[in-house]
Amino acid sequence: MRALVSIFAGLLILISLYQLSFTWFVNQHEKEIGKKADAYVKRTYPLTPAQKYPTNTEARAYYKDTVDNARAAYNDSLLTASHDKKITWWGQTYQKAKESELLLGLDLQGGINVTMDIALDGLIKGLANNQKDQQLLRAIANAKTKKLTSDQNFIDLFAAAYREQNPGAKLAPLFVSANNKLSGTASDNTVLNYLRDQATAAMKQTFQVLRERIDKFGVAQPNINLDENKGIITVELAGASDPERVRKYLQATAHLQFWEVYTLEELSNSVVNAAKALDDYMAATKTDSNGVAVKDTSASSKNLLISKVRFLQPSRDEQTGKVNYPSALGYTMLADTATVNRYLNIPTVRNNFPANIKFLWEKQGRDAEGKLLPVVNLYAMKTLPGKEGAELEGDAIEDARQEFNQVTNEVTVAMEMNPIGSKKWARMTERNVGKPIAIVLDDIVYSAPNVVQKIDGGHSQITMGRGSKNQQLVVEEANDLANILKAGKLEAPAVIVQEQVVGPTLGAQAVNGGIMAFGISFIVIFGLMLVYYNTAGIVANIALILNLLFTIGVLSALNATLTAPGIAGLVLTIGMAVDTNVIIFERIKEELSKGNTYAQAVKAGYLRSLPPVLDAHITTLLTAIILFIYGLGPVLGFATTQILGILLSLFCGILVSRLITDFYTNKNRHFIYFTGLSKRIFKHAAFKFIQYRKVAYGISAVVLLLGVASFFHGFKYGVEFSGGRSYVVNFGKSVNEQEIGHALEKVFGEAPTIKTYGGPDKLNITTNYRVAETGITVDSAVQGTLYNGLKAYLPAGTTPQDFNSRLLEGSNKVNPTISDDLKKGAQWATFWSMLIIAIYIFIRFRDWRYSVGTIVALLHDVLVTLAVFSFLKDIVPFPLEIDQHFIAAILTVIGFSMNDTVIVYDRIREYSHTMHGADKTTILNKAINDTLSRTVMTSLTVFLTILILFLVGGEVTKGFAFAMLIGVITGTYSSIFVAAPILIDFAKDKPLGEPAPAQKAGTTPGQKPALAKKA
Repeated sequence: MRALVSIFAGLLILISLYQLSFTWFVNQHEKEIGKKADAYVKRTYPLTPAQKYPTNTEARAYYKDTVDNARAAYNDSLLTASHDKKITWWGQTYQKAKESELLLGLDLQGGINVTMDIALDGLIKGLANNQKDQQLLRAIANAKTKKLTSDQNFIDLFAAAYREQNPGAKLAPLFVSANNKLSGTASDNTVLNYLRDQATAAMKQTFQVLRERIDKFGVAQPNINLDENKGIITVELAGASDPERVRKYLQATAHLQFWEVYTLEELSNSVVNAAKALDDYMAATKTDSNGVAVKDTSASSKNLLISKVRFLQPSRDEQTGKVNYPSALGYTMLADTATVNRYLNIPTVRNNFPANIKFLWEKQGRDAEGKLLPVVNLYAMKTLPGKEGAELEGDAIEDARQEFNQVTNEVTVAMEMNPIGSKKWARMTERNVGKPIAIVLDDIVYSAPNVVQKIDGGHSQITMGRGSKNQQLVVEEANDLANILKAGKLEAPAVIVQEQVVGPTLGAQAVNGGIMAFGISFIVIFGLMLVYYNTAGIVANIALILNLLFTIGVLSALNATLTAPGIAGLVLTIGMAVDTNVIIFERIKEELSKGNTYAQAVKAGYLRSLPPVLDAHITTLLTAIILFIYGLGPVLGFATTQILGILLSLFCGILVSRLITDFYTNKNRHFIYFTGLSKRIFKHAAFKFIQYRKVAYGISAVVLLLGVASFFHGFKYGVEFSGGRSYVVNFGKSVNEQEIGHALEKVFGEAPTIKTYGGPDKLNITTNYRVAETGITVDSAVQGTLYNGLKAYLPAGTTPQDFNSRLLEGSNKVNPTISDDLKKGAQWATFWSMLIIAIYIFIRFRDWRYSVGTIVALLHDVLVTLAVFSFLKDIVPFPLEIDQHFIAAILTVIGFSMNDTVIVYDRIREYSHTMHGADKTTILNKAINDTLSRTVMTSLTVFLTILILFLVGGEVTKGFAFAMLIGVITGTYSSIFVAAPILIDFAKDKPLGEPAPAQKAGTTPGQKPALAKKA
């Protein structure tokens, strides 16, 4: 067993260090790249903005943007060059190392997180045979109104609204058409199933479209997830800095276009001339150390364009002798696409191509096994003179579906067009017989099939890939193409219902605060273990170090994202990680006090501590899992970190600690578990806790009344639970909250909620102005209104661009729909936490009184926290809001409180078996007193870590930390004065636990029970 633990611990150490080394390598490499980019900008733009434009604010801002963009472009070009295999770490390229580094959430590096609701109203309207039908439109409008306050799916709401408006009417006449299998007499259930199937396909397609779109934002590690049950898509773009662009781009209607294509035959001379122009341009624009352009004759023969793009050669038909040119011009490595785009957009290069050309990239392809290819194809589209769009666009598509050609058994996609589209399609196909036409969605080429003949009537058949790919993959690609063709018909496929924007300044503050809280907490707990447990504290500290190393290493290995609440979870892990060792050490101290040898005490201490350790960790783990299930966004990071910390705490606290102890004692040495301080504290503790239970009951009654009263007194709900928009504005100077409130009331029409955010120069402004409205321009319009209201209080000369980019450090938007979902999720999470823990306690202790004591104690803790947040919300100088972080704190308090309660319960059960003849009061008092040192030490370590988090951890986790501080205090109190006394006052004639095994079947202590004979 020891060998197995040693091997497993060693492997975990190596894996964690190996995994985290990628983060170190990437950070070091990017720092070097950043220095080179700074040097480049300094050479190229030697004057500061103030020197170049001393008075013109907009010009200064423009110049700054130019410098920032130049630095970003140069930085990107260097990082692109880092894909070269010469830059490696552990045999991995920079790109691979980047994929393996520890991910930071947007609240740590800035960025944008949005939750998007699939707009099924547009889908239903698009599927109807008459989109102007007034009954259809009224039902859709009513369903949209009900959706704001309902968690039902939109299709059911639409059906209910239509039946309510048209009693007895069927849905089938609205949707029957030649493009679906519905009949005019189809039942409503059949129609609804059809709509649900189409909705599922639309969700998947919207997800695919958004996944392709987010690649264009240039963030290193975008994250996008689809929840089909809720019909929502979450997108996290850590590092993205332009919220307006993100909003417009994500909410835009899918843009499907059909383009005629230039082949290499038509562009051969253009390519040769452009390649030479590029080399000449690059040779002439090299700069020296002073930023002066110098001639680089060596660059004129580098063939930069040809080296990046592998232009495709034509093939000759052996039978006809005809030369066939591929539809794509060529291909390049995926990592080089940005460089090629930059080359092709240089004016002297661009001028060598036709004026009506537009370069686009194809969707990344797959090989025969389905693996993504490292290259992408480059296409050249023929744009129309004087027309921005394509000749034929997505609104022409009536239907598309994947089929099999019964004659050739080939996989095909059938496409139907409306009458106007059919005429345009006939003209395009007639002009391009033998040539390709590209199918493009959001400027990404999905297919470019060759035209075999002119197509009249609007019915087309696209034959998918042959030979090189397996049949299953071809079918999948055909289905994807069919969904893409249908996507062009949908109106507004997704709308943002929740949005969080974190500026880089707030992100940096969160990182600094989290690291400081983490470091201070570690030092404090490290020292406390040595002061209280002497040399045995070294064991606890080694276990603590390994616990943290393993937790961060596993997070990195799992590609999980570390958020500010995740750092809070790490800080909390520091406090709770030593709990296992505290329980074990306290038990060893008891055994030593009884006169046992060190070897006997260690063996008995680890053995007898196992049940309470497991019970305490399992109850805490259950609440963390429920938080993981019901939490959203950053709270998931906290739950993930807590779950890993708890599991690894068991491994490090029990197995690794025992391994270290045994290794040391095998050398005829032993750790010392006492210091002068720990010998004096709680020595011979004999407090009469149970005798004071009636006083405690009185206090609990007051708590109950205050907790109930808090619901009438009210709470401050965070924007997540109330709906609305919240902004963090940095004024650069102290401002008067009341004056700001009056100014914004004039523009918003109602007074917003305003509170300081970390200092008097920053305010958090919350408003529900236009929160129920949707649309691409609404968010920017509200932000513009905010700017107009604050303009008089901002630094002189602040433009809207300055306000958005510099002073608006963060924002959060939540629609009423999603806020209702969050509130219900929070209520269910709290309910399930209490119920599951009560069931676990009943199974573990086989006595309903233990479950009752558990529930009463937990309700007590929750009510105290609610009362504090209600009655102190307008008194304390920091916000006390009911939001996701508060719910995370409540569930953590529930788990922590149960941690304390279970330790006391385990000792009560043990003493009920060994203290024969003692009354319940004596047993309970002794159990509480004998675990008092452990209770206080655990509570103290957790309290200190949370206090440090509260003081230096930053604004993001301040409400969470305050709720936890209250919870630690009340949890310790309830374990002693609430949970334990219930065992004596309920079912007074019933014993505290089952009879000890030695007392069953009429045996005496020490005698094995007799086996009953079979009947």
